Amino acid sequence: MPGAWTATAPPTFDAAAFGEQHIARGIGRLTKHVFEEARGSFVTTDQGVRLLDMTSGIGVVNLGHCHPRVSAAAAAQCSKITHSQINIGYSAAQIALLRELLPILPHPTLDSVFLWNSGAEAIEAAVKLARAATKKPNVVVMQGGYHGRTNATASLTRSKTIYGEGHGPLMSGVFATAFPYYAQFGLPVDTPEEELVRLALLQLDMTLQQQTSPSDTAAILLEPVLGEGGYVPAPPAFLSGVRDICDKHGILLIIDEVQSGMGRTGNMFFIEQSGVRPDVLIFAKGIANGFPLSGIASSKELMDRQKPGSMGGTYAGNAVACAAAKAVIETFREDKILDNVAARSQQLFGFLTDLQNSGSKAGDLIEDVRGSGLMVGLQFKNPALQRDSSNSAAQQPQSQPQIAPQVVNECVERDMLLLSTSIFDVVRFIPPLTITEDELRMACGIFKESMEAVAERL
Repeated sequence: MPGAWTATAPPTFDAAAFGEQHIARGIGRLTKHVFEEARGSFVTTDQGVRLLDMTSGIGVVNLGHCHPRVSAAAAAQCSKITHSQINIGYSAAQIALLRELLPILPHPTLDSVFLWNSGAEAIEAAVKLARAATKKPNVVVMQGGYHGRTNATASLTRSKTIYGEGHGPLMSGVFATAFPYYAQFGLPVDTPEEELVRLALLQLDMTLQQQTSPSDTAAILLEPVLGEGGYVPAPPAFLSGVRDICDKHGILLIIDEVQSGMGRTGNMFFIEQSGVRPDVLIFAKGIANGFPLSGIASSKELMDRQKPGSMGGTYAGNAVACAAAKAVIETFREDKILDNVAARSQQLFGFLTDLQNSGSKAGDLIEDVRGSGLMVGLQFKNPALQRDSSNSAAQQPQSQPQIAPQVVNECVERDMLLLSTSIFDVVRFIPPLTITEDELRMACGIFKESMEAVAERL
């Protein structure tokens, strides 16, 4: 039968073409490369192409690909027990992980944990906990926030419509409010932070007066650094203001650190920079450096409001993933990973701001450089996308094409993986936190060449 799978691949087998034929079309994909091997900051394809990875698998392999300590811990666990189902008994690997995890969580009240597999599952666990603990149905999310693509999490996502388009009806009881990001308000890039915070808190207050009463609102869910929404850090004053509103109305504050957590922003969790206490913290991605693991942390008092049996999952808190995650935390401590994040962050921000201020054609394309640690966004000047926060290139096919995808494509042509993000014109840098000074210098050189190539065409 044409196109049928055979166990023995012919010598001319085209793996990418096979994947295109048999893997779901609904998956968006940056390249058609077939990745076969990876070490540190580099991945190698089945065709022998070696690429510098500035994506870290979208913020997952924070310690670089196949970190030897993490791989060794997972391999050792595989020879002991691979599956210890949480609804049957305790897992020794999970207990060992929790002893390492609890001390690095951003507040001592976060003393009870539920482990699952993916970020989206952890988001759903947090919402389920909030509804059970408060006996209230509604959730407020941020404009630009990304929380997943399942039916429930797509309803919570507000970064792009594509994640829920054509898949309704989605979960009800979700209301969106503004994030303190100049582009969402259609304001200039130099709008004072205080004004953005004021406007965003005003909108949140109005949301609770006009859309969902506090008596019906279980939680406010937000990414402290917008991910898919444009790599925008929330000012501490905004986070503090949201905390105050939650305390005033008996609403839980859920902090989604799926992407910004595990050292990505220079702290183990970005929320530490503001000192704000989450009621629920969500983590995933970098926690196990590529092994599927996620979770939520909250107070035992809140967690105990759920009945036994209401939570669980076949692979939740998988033993091999837990062993890998324990090794991740040990590596952060023993190898002083956050020191490297600070040094490489300074190097990257220095390069990008120097390029922005260089007076070159490439530099003149840059509107904003922002982020924290090694979670860095660069927004291009694109007036067609700035007129109001509802505009996007997809909705305005005659408007100026986005610059970011062009730069990304030029980087891929030069054997470097980079991603764009948001409806606005943004590229994001997510290198491994272990990236060396020389590797980052190489990445900066490739990015500059790519920018110059695009600038010459525009």
